[in-house]
Amino acid sequence: MNPRPASSRLRLALALVVALAIGAAAGAGAFALTNHDSNTQSAAPLVVPAQPASATSTVDSLTELYKQDAPGVVDITVQSTTSGAAGEFPFGTPGSSQKQRAEGSGFVIDEDGNILTAEHVVDNADSIRVTFQDGSTAKATLVGSDKSTDTAVIHVDVSAAKLHPLALGDSSASEPGQSVVAIGSPFGLPETLTAGIVSAVDRTITAPNRFSITGAIQTDAAINHGNSGGPLIDVATNTVIGINDQIDTNSNDNAGVGFAVPINAAKKVAQTLIEGGTVKHAYVGVLIRSVPGGAKITKIVEGSPAAKAGLRVGDVITAFDGKAIASADDLTSAVTSAQPGDKVTLTVRSDGTSKHVTVELGVQPASAATR
Repeated sequence: MNPRPASSRLRLALALVVALAIGAAAGAGAFALTNHDSNTQSAAPLVVPAQPASATSTVDSLTELYKQDAPGVVDITVQSTTSGAAGEFPFGTPGSSQKQRAEGSGFVIDEDGNILTAEHVVDNADSIRVTFQDGSTAKATLVGSDKSTDTAVIHVDVSAAKLHPLALGDSSASEPGQSVVAIGSPFGLPETLTAGIVSAVDRTITAPNRFSITGAIQTDAAINHGNSGGPLIDVATNTVIGINDQIDTNSNDNAGVGFAVPINAAKKVAQTLIEGGTVKHAYVGVLIRSVPGGAKITKIVEGSPAAKAGLRVGDVITAFDGKAIASADDLTSAVTSAQPGDKVTLTVRSDGTSKHVTVELGVQPASAATR
């Protein structure tokens, strides 16, 4: 079987630059597996990436894991409407609308019918339908979503017999070399198992709103379009440690470099959404880049917490509440772990001297483009 090139079936976002959660851009060219590109009018399914598991695992062990977990993984089909624009000729008419279909993955997380997936899989959905392993389908409704972690929760009203929740693990314990598997719908092929290892941890990837997701897990398990939103599972504990989300590739297909949103971040968001709350993220309001010994400010957003605290372009942040900052990613991770309203002390190197600056963290805006 020779699948057609992904570019002929999928609407892919351009390579995204990693935008730090507090504002910086420093990037890796990872492809978000999304359906946001309005220039293509194809109604073909949009599919997201998955990845292969560890060579040290036995066939029998992976077979047993699949039998236990596959019933908890669902295929997600989304119908959406996009508006036509002049730039879409010859495929569209200005002011017209186009029906589009996208496909991704998700997994059941409780016995109430809640399903975890990636935000970009269900973004702008007019309707959402899930397909279970036994082939049955159900209409799903959006509980809530968070672009900053590319996380969404959808809900189905089905009998308890159809719900097989997967156990959520601890992504902070992930280490390079551990065996992992992904289950999802690459290229529209539901219930596909791929296997590999954790290639690296603590990666920073770009969220749909162009802020940063820190603590991402890199894996060589095969992730392709259609796996987005599906689980990355630790073989040793049979727990979900990430939501498959992006690939880094020159071909738009799997190149052995995939990224999963850490489950620790996703499950906090999911709990808030299920409880009816609003997800908020801490914000400083600076663009930064890594320099020896810290994170250098290259831009300050007007009216931001950083501006109010008196930080200046050229300042190098070397510590966050006493914790050493060695890079831009370190600072991004520190802010991500804090809460809006927290008052934090930044150690700043400015004009050859070191000083302490107190900053009251704000609420991250809806998009980095609005900073």
